[in-house]
Order: sequence, then structure tokens, then C-alpha cells
Amino acid sequence: MQYRLLGRSGLAVSELCLGTMTFGNTTSESDSIDMIHRFLDRGGNFLDTANVYVSGRSEEIVGKAIQDRRSEVILATKVRFATAGHPNGVGVSRKHILDGVEASLKRLNTDYIDLYQVHVWDHATPIEETLRTLDDLVTSGKVRYIGCSNFFAWQLMKSLATSDWNRYVRFISIQPQYSLVSREMDREMLSLCLEENVGVIPWAPLGGGFLTGRYTREEPNSGRLTAKAGESSWAIRANEQNFAVLDAVLHAAKELDKTPAQVALSWLLQREGITSPIFGASTLEQFEDNMGAVGWSMPEPVWKRLDEVSSLPSEYPNRFIAKFARPF
Repeated sequence: MQYRLLGRSGLAVSELCLGTMTFGNTTSESDSIDMIHRFLDRGGNFLDTANVYVSGRSEEIVGKAIQDRRSEVILATKVRFATAGHPNGVGVSRKHILDGVEASLKRLNTDYIDLYQVHVWDHATPIEETLRTLDDLVTSGKVRYIGCSNFFAWQLMKSLATSDWNRYVRFISIQPQYSLVSREMDREMLSLCLEENVGVIPWAPLGGGFLTGRYTREEPNSGRLTAKAGESSWAIRANEQNFAVLDAVLHAAKELDKTPAQVALSWLLQREGITSPIFGASTLEQFEDNMGAVGWSMPEPVWKRLDEVSSLPSEYPNRFIAKFARPF
């Protein structure tokens, strides 16, 4: 396992991050703890959870698994979504953040959170209030670093500018959806992260399972893609462009003697600007498959083929700007 600095910080994280959204739900507690221990034993140190995953059960399991190895773990969790039925039980107001961090610390059985992330932008709360509260948490020692997730590029830039102007702590990372079948952040977000040195830790790097090779053009009757709505739904994934990408992944997997999941993850690991893809697993077999993405490098011609087949169409203003690019 190799390590990379997370954004504009000295925090070293493993090149893969273990996501825990299924822990306590489709993944049993015993298997979840086993996965975490296997991950740590192989050099992984980056774990991602959230206060709403399985109504907090995921955080409890993570806390139990790392209680004797806390110092070697970079522990990330999130706040934003509803955790109570009253009006102040949602968002990133000062009240909800402070309530949320105390509840997460208790469930995680720890004194501090390494990376505390805003799960999605909150239009109801001024960003100054959110960032001042997060800055206070870093000053207090309950949080070490802060990040965000599911932001527009303008929202991230406004946040960074607000932090700089007020001398608040900055977001060092963003957690967006990003994969060979979901490259929307190529339009603006990825270039912004490169410019501002913001780490990128993608979720759904396998497209909700679409890139594992288990799906054909027939609508599935099992798995995450049976969802009727949301990002991991058949309606979103099942289109000819994505099937062309999947065909390329399957071809590359056969050529390289790797599994489709390993190919899809390896492409991300070699993508400029990507720090640590977050992979999840419902079973130990899936975990072992995903871990096979490290320890080897995809040949450049294969990487380029996957990049080309999955790239976004030429769009304004990118094509206009490229036309007038300076030759030096």
C-alpha cells in the first residue's frame, strides 16, 4: 500500500480508503470488523463513515474495530443529513454540527475525528457560520482536519475563499462521486482541486457495482443497481455510453488478467488529482477483490483507452478556451 498527502496538509492517507456504508446492514458486524483489521494489516489507514450510515450503527462498528489501533487510523466521518425530527436536527448550522460531532465521538468511542466532512451543501446556513464552527472544533482538538462532499465547484471555491478571508481552517478534501461512468467533476471540479491543492477522495468508484462485471444489458434482479431511484439505480447507469465503458473495462481485465473491479479502481489510482478512492464491500470476497487493485500499474496504452472511451464530450467553454490556449 502506498500513501499520499491529503490536499494541502501533511496528513498521509493510504491510496485506497475503506468505506463503511454497508457495515451493520448488508455486512455483518463480524465481517465488518474483519475487513477493517485486514485493511489495517495490509497498510491501509484511511476509513470513511458518516453519522447517518445505518442510523449511526456504522460508526459504532468502526469504533469497536479500531479501539486498540486508534493512533494508526485516519478516521473520517460526516455531518449534514437529518438525525432528528425537529427543525434543527438537519443541516450544518452551529447547533447541528456541535450536536453531531458529540454524537459521532460517542459512537466512534474516540476523543477526536481526523477528517470531519460536510456531507452536502446547506443552502439554509451561511457558510461563514459553518466554517467558524468547524474552525472552533479544530482549535478544540475534537477535529483535526475538515473536508466537504457533493459540492458544486463554486461552493467549494466560496468556502475556500471564506476560510482564507477569515483565517479559518480550510477544507483539505472533497468527496465527490467519480468513476469511469461518472466523470461530471471533470467539467470544473477536478481542475479547481488541482489548482487549490484539495484532495479528492471519490465515492462509488465502481459506479455502484456497474463496473464489477456482474451486470449485463438486462435489468438486474439483485444488487445495488436494482434501486428504483438515486445514483446507484439502473435508470441512471443503463445507457449505451456506460455499456461501452463497461465493455472496455472487461476487455482490459482480460488483457491484464485482472478483475473488472481492479481495473476500474486502478484507472482511478493513476488519474491525476485523485488521492484515495473509497471502496466498499458487502462481503469478504468483494473486499479481497477490491484490494487487488493495489501493487501494480496499468500500462499507459490501456489507461488511455479507458480514459478516452469514458471521457465527457467536448463542451463549451472548454473547447472555446482550448482553441485559444497559448502555445507556451
